[in-house]
Amino acid sequence: MEVKLYVGHLAAATTEPALQLLFAQAGAVRAVSLVKDRNSGQSKGFAFVTMADSDGAQKAIAQFNNYELDGRRMAVNIAEPSKPAKGPKAAKTPQPAKPAVAGYQSKLGAFSVTDRSPKVNAPPTRKSGGYQSKLGAFGTESAPTPPRRRGGSQRH
Repeated sequence: MEVKLYVGHLAAATTEPALQLLFAQAGAVRAVSLVKDRNSGQSKGFAFVTMADSDGAQKAIAQFNNYELDGRRMAVNIAEPSKPAKGPKAAKTPQPAKPAVAGYQSKLGAFSVTDRSPKVNAPPTRKSGGYQSKLGAFGTESAPTPPRRRGGSQRH
């Protein structure tokens, strides 16, 4: 069974062929992937080496962890499975496209009519203590009064 190894603390001058030759001393190497920066193309200082079997992987860890290559001491261990990405660059599942709406959109949805616009009749959120502004920004000592109807008492 193949075992993927993480190789860290690599020098910028380290290449994939150099890692291939080095790890071949411990066992059969299936793949070497030196991680590089997308924009500059320079090494990020770590790589993944896939060994053909667990015996070769264990031998490589024992032999090359803390081994000096190109003036740097490598860290070699079994690679952990990747975790789901977080933040703006996280891979997202495809979602249905929203219809385009004319106008500008602020982060609060204040300048155009979209599904992100503030809800006029939304119930206020309540926080303990403090004063209450009409926007609900400072807590809820008392709830804001609803707007008055003008033009008589005609209710429909």
